[in-house]
Amino acid sequence: MPLLLSVLDLAPVSAGSPPGQALHNTLDLARRVDRLGYTRYWLAEHHNTGTFNSTATDILIALVARETQTIRVGSGGIMLPNHAPLRVAENFKTLEALFPGRIDLALGRAPGTDQVTAFALRRSLEALQADDFPEQIHALRAFAGEEMFPPEHPFRRVRATPDGVPLPPLWLLGSSTYGAQLAAQLGLGYAFAYHFSPEAAQRAMWLYRERFTPSDQLAQPHAILAVSVMVARTRERAEALARTQEQLTVGIRTGRDLPLVSPEEALQRPMTPQEQGVARLGRNLLVYGTPDEVKARLEELASRFEADELMVTSNIHSHEERVESYELLADAFNLARG
Repeated sequence: MPLLLSVLDLAPVSAGSPPGQALHNTLDLARRVDRLGYTRYWLAEHHNTGTFNSTATDILIALVARETQTIRVGSGGIMLPNHAPLRVAENFKTLEALFPGRIDLALGRAPGTDQVTAFALRRSLEALQADDFPEQIHALRAFAGEEMFPPEHPFRRVRATPDGVPLPPLWLLGSSTYGAQLAAQLGLGYAFAYHFSPEAAQRAMWLYRERFTPSDQLAQPHAILAVSVMVARTRERAEALARTQEQLTVGIRTGRDLPLVSPEEALQRPMTPQEQGVARLGRNLLVYGTPDEVKARLEELASRFEADELMVTSNIHSHEERVESYELLADAFNLARG
């Protein structure tokens, strides 16, 4: 079976452009990759950051789905503890009604932000400290009519509308073994964040396959590996693009959530010895190079971790170079012809 390729978009903000341009870039990229043969276009959830504009995830999903024709569109993911399960069920049943058969609902349990912002989102210390992710998933499915609340439950008579519309396929996100085991137990698809947590990938992906229980949604496990990728026509340009990833990693790890800088600006930025170490980490987490080099590396990763699908995220300063990276990758894998 051919390896599937998909897109993870965080709506990155580029230095020198109005922050709102990132959202227009998302729509343009979605239109283009839709024609290239990618399988999914997932949008992340991040809050209180100057680096990414993927805050209103469900709104972006609706806009991207409207602008595209065949690609599946979904969340990568909805951070469920930030939201009322009933509201998530309503939003995604509405999306499924508008774009039937094209919506995915991937769920995560991290806040997608710092603790203070998470407190602002959840509005109470009790909600901030709660560890009830499986219960929230059950409530989401019960509101959607896929499961049942107990007879005495106060929400038993509450339902998410529109009626007669199923909840989109559920996926679980993970960067540790927790999500892998829960996805296996529930018989759901699983997506692992290799792009920032590679050390846990081997065991998480193994546990998911080893413990998978078939469900009404999936008869067999389906594992996605999310990878940071930059493709350029020459090795030299790919090396330059990687400098943006280095600065992005330094900013995230040091709490400076700034817009993406160009490779040329990144080259001029002085770094402390500690920051240089973080920059090397950022480069090591990145798959970059010419189309043939990147294809070989991605195929090796997919084989090593038994991934059914790779989800590519490319945080490149220039929108046109970002688009070109996805075009070169699609051509290397013969996606449109496949």
